[in-house]
Amino acid sequence: MRTYWHYPHIDPVAFSIGPIEVHWYGLMYLVGFIFALFCANRYADRDDNDWNRNQVSDLLFYCFLGVILGGRIGYVLFYQFPLFISHPVYIFKIWDGGMSFHGGLIGVILAMFYFARKTHRHFFVVADVVAPLVPFGLGAGRIGNFINGELWGRVTDVPWALIYPDAGPLPRHPSEIYEFLLEGVLLLIILQVYSRRKPPLGAVSGMFMFLYGCFRCFAECFRQPDPQLGFFSFGTTMGQILSIPMIIIGAWILIWSYRRAKRRLIEK
Repeated sequence: MRTYWHYPHIDPVAFSIGPIEVHWYGLMYLVGFIFALFCANRYADRDDNDWNRNQVSDLLFYCFLGVILGGRIGYVLFYQFPLFISHPVYIFKIWDGGMSFHGGLIGVILAMFYFARKTHRHFFVVADVVAPLVPFGLGAGRIGNFINGELWGRVTDVPWALIYPDAGPLPRHPSEIYEFLLEGVLLLIILQVYSRRKPPLGAVSGMFMFLYGCFRCFAECFRQPDPQLGFFSFGTTMGQILSIPMIIIGAWILIWSYRRAKRRLIEK
C-alpha cells in the first residue's frame, strides 16, 4: 500500500502583537508589493523611459488598492453571490477570508485606467509596466494558500499527493504548488525575458493575460472546485470560466499590438 505525504501543519498566524495577529497570507501580499516596488523603482531609474520613483510608487499604491478592493468584491460576487444576497454585510467580513484573482485583476485594470488618465499616458504604457511585476505576487499568494492548507487539489494517486487534514483521508494534488510554479515562477520568467526584448506597445500586457489564462485553466484541472459552486457545464470550474476570456482578450491584444507596430513601421 502506497504511503502518501501528510500536509505539514503550519500555523497560519506568523506572529502576534498583543491582540493583533499577523497572518502569513497577509505577509505574502506585503512581500509581493515590496518586490513590485523594488522592480518598479529599478525601472524608473533607467534612462530609456520617462518614469520616476514617485510616479511608480503612486501607480503601485493605486494597484494595491485595486487588488484588495477588487479581490474581495470579486470573490463575493463570483464565489459567494447567494450568501451576499442574503447577508450583504458579508462583503465587509474580510476576516472570514476570500479573495479572487479575477476580481483583483479588474480592480487593477480600473486603477491603471485612472492612473493613465491622470498622467496623460496611453493605458498600455502603464499596463506594460505593471504586468511583469504581477507574477511574483501571484506566486507569493499561492504560497500563502499552501500555508493556510486551502484550495487543495482533487483526489489522486500521484506519488507527490498530499493528505490535507481538512479535506478528508484521501490524497490530493497539491494544486497550490502547481499554481505557484505556473502563475508565479514560470510566468515571471517568461514575462521578464519577453519584456526585455522590447516588444511593441501592449504586447507584454497581452502576453500576461494570455499565459495566465492558459496556466490557470490548466491548473484548474487538478484543483478541487469550491464546494458551494462545484462543476459547471462540461466539467468546467468557475476559475476556468473566468480565465477563458483572459485567453481571448490576451490573444486579441497581442494581435492588435503587432499589427499596430507593423502598420506604423510601414507608415514610416
